[in-house]
Amino acid sequence: MASSTQEHQHQLLPNLYGGATSAPPPTPAAHHDNLLSSSDAADAISRLLHRLPPTLSFPTRRSSSSSSAASCPPSLSSLKEIFSGVSQLGYAQLTDHSVPPELANAAESEALALFDLPRDQKESLIPESWPLGYGRGDEDDDDGLVESFRFDSACLTESTELALASLREFARALESLGLKIVDELTHALGCENPTGDDPTRLRSLLWISESVAGNKSGGFYPFIIGLQYQIRNQKYSMLSDSGWVSVLPHVESILVTVGDIAQVWSNGKLKKVRGRPAATVEEEKGSRCITMSLLITLPTESRVAPLLPKESIDSEKKEEVEEENECGDEGEERVFNSFDFEDYAWRVYHQLVLFKDPLDRYRVA
Repeated sequence: MASSTQEHQHQLLPNLYGGATSAPPPTPAAHHDNLLSSSDAADAISRLLHRLPPTLSFPTRRSSSSSSAASCPPSLSSLKEIFSGVSQLGYAQLTDHSVPPELANAAESEALALFDLPRDQKESLIPESWPLGYGRGDEDDDDGLVESFRFDSACLTESTELALASLREFARALESLGLKIVDELTHALGCENPTGDDPTRLRSLLWISESVAGNKSGGFYPFIIGLQYQIRNQKYSMLSDSGWVSVLPHVESILVTVGDIAQVWSNGKLKKVRGRPAATVEEEKGSRCITMSLLITLPTESRVAPLLPKESIDSEKKEEVEEENECGDEGEERVFNSFDFEDYAWRVYHQLVLFKDPLDRYRVA
């Protein structure tokens, strides 16, 4: 991959997880006993259905074309409002920002062109190196996520002829905004920003995916803050702490979602959205739709734990506290145990996490 010195100077965060040849971490063996095979799960569901009373009826599937099912997210006109806007629901829309619509449209055009490439070119130009690269779901799966591309903010490929200049500029604009939001959230929580003055202690992941009818989940990877630009009038489904919600943000706004890492950092004070918003695609129209989500996340070698509010830090013990990553205010009980980010990220990326919150195993009993 090639890039100019000037491009590296403008890159806010470093490349995510090394080069294209880096191998994925092994599947954590400790969790194998918690997994069910697809056939075991199907048998269990079948037995459950046969035990249900005959008069029990299930709710009908929500129609994607029903405008009444979608709500408008809380609107924020300033980053200063970010904590109050997202703390209760886990999401909000930012209507006053510096990302121009022309840039978002140009980035979308480049992204659409990637999906039009032959499959062998996709695999060779954007090789998979977890969590980056080109990925394709099983055509027989019902997850609806057929194809996706995942980049860091540099948006580099194996060819200098495939520059993706607009996608790169778009990713870096969202990345810059995301870093400011992280700073505002940690400040509002009364915590030390774990990045300090070094933004390279965070990472960004631009996830571009093809959406198909019936898919509710946009895919899963742990994140602090998620950003999604609203190019046109488009509804999204999201899995929040209170259940599935359908939202319709204003055109040219940015949908801001709080991730699982932010919820742990806040010691449970913040609500979250599990995974990325998925575009609602109407079957009868057969329309083509992609989503472009920028996730502010962590390096794989990170340790995740509740953050310590600044006022409770003894200056003489600051280093010890940061190393142990102990919890909150004096007298505040820890809600989450600390855990290894790489192990957690690998699991939520490769396993179905729609039915149980993957953070549950780290909650203090």
